[in-house]
Amino acid sequence: MYIVYGIKNCNTVKKALDYLSQHGVTYSFHDYKKAGVTKKLLSSWSAQIGWEPLINKKGTTWRALDEATKNSITSKAAAFDLAIAKTSVIKRPLIELDGKVIALGFDEQTYDNIDWHS
Repeated sequence: MYIVYGIKNCNTVKKALDYLSQHGVTYSFHDYKKAGVTKKLLSSWSAQIGWEPLINKKGTTWRALDEATKNSITSKAAAFDLAIAKTSVIKRPLIELDGKVIALGFDEQTYDNIDWHS
């Protein structure tokens, strides 16, 4: 089963969940705000796609950080510490199947190219 990681009230996550529901995709939802995120998960994801894409530098959480904090995010360890402390800085949604990252963020065309029912 797919696991969708994100924050329930995020508009991008809502679009992704609507897309999955409309296409009959079964998933479970992991809310960062309620369940948090672990270094183990972040390590698994970063091993697949790198740590940089996991940090949403376009979001309000990132923009609200002071410059010193932003400038300190130059390593995987620093990024993970920030992501655990401020889960809203993680790009979302992240969709995983059997430990493999299937999608990060929401783009309808990208989603259309995924074989959700294989």
